[in-house]
Amino acid sequence: MLFNIFLLASGLALLVWSADKFVYGAAAFARNMGLPPMLIGLTIVAMGGSAPEMFVAATAALNGMTDTAIGNVLGSNVANITLILGVTALLGSIAVSSQTLRREIPMMLAATVLAGYLIHDGFLSRYDGLILLAVFLALMTYLICHALNNKQLDPLAQEADDDVPKDVPTGRAVFWLLAGILLLPLSADLMVDGAVGIAKAFGLSDLVIGLTIIAVGTSLPELAACIAGVLKKEDDLAIGNIVGSNLFNILAVLAIPGLLAPAAIDAQASTRDFYMVLASSSALALLVLTTGRKRELQHWHGAMLLISFVAYQLLLFKSV
Repeated sequence: MLFNIFLLASGLALLVWSADKFVYGAAAFARNMGLPPMLIGLTIVAMGGSAPEMFVAATAALNGMTDTAIGNVLGSNVANITLILGVTALLGSIAVSSQTLRREIPMMLAATVLAGYLIHDGFLSRYDGLILLAVFLALMTYLICHALNNKQLDPLAQEADDDVPKDVPTGRAVFWLLAGILLLPLSADLMVDGAVGIAKAFGLSDLVIGLTIIAVGTSLPELAACIAGVLKKEDDLAIGNIVGSNLFNILAVLAIPGLLAPAAIDAQASTRDFYMVLASSSALALLVLTTGRKRELQHWHGAMLLISFVAYQLLLFKSV
């Protein structure tokens, strides 16, 4: 048991560290190649925030643990909104002024509905995975083209520019990029092995272990990014990290187990857990898009989000 805890903790620590180095190297390299900061933020930074989920999903799927892979995606999206934005909003109100976010949030909600439709039959097929991946690529193409063609100054663009590493030698950027790529799958494997051992010891299902321990662990990079963003008064970037990560998770990451290991899924994933993802995503859309002229997440919003996260975790462990 202690060895499994060690594997989980060391795998998680290495996963978070290697994801950070991957984003650092990739973003610095992209800047050196002349890509616009807004484009880097929409692609590399968003993908890097979901890198832990991506590699954990692939590792779990290849080990025949499709429910863990799906639980990681659904649980991470819930944790990103209820836990991470909840904690961040308690530290300080989060204002939203970016037009980009007002486009991406409805996209995130629509992608969530699509994913729910595809898994409602209790089976994640290779065809489902291809649909999710195709929609993800289409959305990314749209966002990239819009970012390149729209010259209007967006607060998110300025915040993204401030967040992309500057003056990093190309050699160093490539080194950290490759280091992240090599260490991410290794750390994901350690984390999944430890989580499986703990799950067996406590009688947890593959789905629940993915929804809880693994989901919260792989969401830690977003927590660090959100807190840093709010402390630096980069509110749009803080929420942008969450929205981008959730959009990437529900489309690109959920496609991975479908493509690698199509299988029947736990019925709770397509009902209870999907409904929680949909509810939290809808709550974020309502709070940000329909709060009048002063669009912001306030302290009491953060408290309500955090309470819903705790209630959901209690529900999961009571169902074991």
